[in-house]
Amino acid sequence: MTLLKRTNAYLPSFWDNFFSRDLMDWGTSNFSSTDTTLPAVNVKETDEAFEIEVAAPGMSKGDFRVNLENNTLTISSEKKEEKKKPAGFPTKRPEILEADVVRFRNNKENWVAFIGLIDNMPYEIFTGLSDDEDGILLPRSVTKGYIIKNWEDDETSRYDFQYINKRGYKTTIEGLSYKFNPVYWNYAKLISGVLRHGMPIHKVVELVTSLQLDNETINSWKAGVARALKKYIPNGTVAEDAHCGDCGSNEVVYQEGCLVCMSCGSSKCG
Repeated sequence: MTLLKRTNAYLPSFWDNFFSRDLMDWGTSNFSSTDTTLPAVNVKETDEAFEIEVAAPGMSKGDFRVNLENNTLTISSEKKEEKKKPAGFPTKRPEILEADVVRFRNNKENWVAFIGLIDNMPYEIFTGLSDDEDGILLPRSVTKGYIIKNWEDDETSRYDFQYINKRGYKTTIEGLSYKFNPVYWNYAKLISGVLRHGMPIHKVVELVTSLQLDNETINSWKAGVARALKKYIPNGTVAEDAHCGDCGSNEVVYQEGCLVCMSCGSSKCG
């Protein structure tokens, strides 16, 4: 094998002056006719082989392919960027979660939902009657707080809600699970399990809405939960299988928790 000279017609213009070019020269002389950056290259001859040095910061040896065919030396490269998977929710529930407080009506009764958040997205939901005797009575001004997981003496877990009152003091309501109806609590646990596994919010809303329940009160409850979760659906999310009630278009998206027709502009909330 002999070293190809720079006068060889098979070599591109880049190779014409690589013998005289500085290895780390990244000036305008290193641009090809297609305005792409060309790395500086040195070729060294030993008694047994030729050694090629390529100055390409950020690339490794495995990114290059070297081929010699018909006395033409070709060096090509490809840098594949690895796509990082979204981090998603942690596998273990944090002891403290920021929470939104959402109020809704359930069969003519006032109810409250505590929605635990991670990165401003729903991670879990607890619901119950907003009442000072059979449920939880919160000041209307309370819209945010924290859901805290604590442990009883017998090592069973419980969930508490804590908020900051108008005077700046922490107020803690202990044992959410003990204050709420067990039936609704179990349904909420089911929905929380779906949320924790990363199902898109609009899909969770569709799942809750599609539940076939016999009790009228529970059906009213699921509608309230769906409304509470809709506010977290990213704007512009396509509402699959939805059609505009005014013009019949299927170009319907979520906007601020409401369904908006992109064709005629009509909207439906709730």
